[in-house]
Amino acid sequence: MDLPISLEDITYAENYLAQGDLATATPLLERLVELAEEYIDAECKTEEKRQYFSFDSKFERLAYRRVEKDPRELVQVEVPFDRLYSDMAFAYIRQQDYVSARNALMQAVRWDPMNCNYRLDLAELFRALEDKQEWASLSFSVLERSSDGKCAARAYTNLGQYFLEPETENISAAVGCARLALRLAPNDAHTTRLLNKIHTTYPDAADESDDHVMGELALQGVPTSPSAEIAICLIMCATDAASDGDKQEATRLTVRARDLVGEEACAAIIKLVRESDAELNAERKAKREAAGSNADDVKEAGDAQ
Repeated sequence: MDLPISLEDITYAENYLAQGDLATATPLLERLVELAEEYIDAECKTEEKRQYFSFDSKFERLAYRRVEKDPRELVQVEVPFDRLYSDMAFAYIRQQDYVSARNALMQAVRWDPMNCNYRLDLAELFRALEDKQEWASLSFSVLERSSDGKCAARAYTNLGQYFLEPETENISAAVGCARLALRLAPNDAHTTRLLNKIHTTYPDAADESDDHVMGELALQGVPTSPSAEIAICLIMCATDAASDGDKQEATRLTVRARDLVGEEACAAIIKLVRESDAELNAERKAKREAAGSNADDVKEAGDAQ
């Protein structure tokens, strides 16, 4: 079955969405979703050894493989289905149809599980639908997938708010989340709101030591630093980009890794990746030389005969 929609079709509908013309954008997007799902049902069925995705980049694909440890063949589809479902969700949000928006955004996450903005937006929809547990779970899931400080900070602020809820109150954990968010995105509005709420409601919380609040987060199972695996993926892709001559992309990815884990950790990861690449190249060279030597031996034996 031929792919019935194109990126241009999605962009066309997005233009109406950007203009606020929901009356035109919504039915256009709904029709595109209908066509996409017919194609997905026919051509993109989940199999034991194969799964289909619409990752935005080589980095996302690599990060998914390392974080999820999915052994299946990952097949990239030609059209960004994740973007289509995200657009559909946005149209429904504008109309305050949060259930339909949630369902659409869940599909966006399915097609690009490494897009943390989708996860955070979906978390807010669950919160609007009064499912605070799922709001917290999705926010937590961002921490091991986030590739930029702002998304990680937003996830920490969500969890900080969660720890201020009466039924799940843990002030020390909330303070820990707020401090981590502040380190990652000091000027973010979500971070500022959480800090102000804590300082206003619990003024003594400022006296709690970092060791204590981070220890409390550890007890709650919340990681107190961004994912090293994600930073490694960023540096690996930066190294590949540099090898391909794309210095701008290499710099961009390296800066993202530095902003995520800090200068010192980033430098250590760069050193590790370079050493690993050097070892791999040495192994490949040794194998080539061994293969060449064996070929020479065979040739000499043939000549002797």
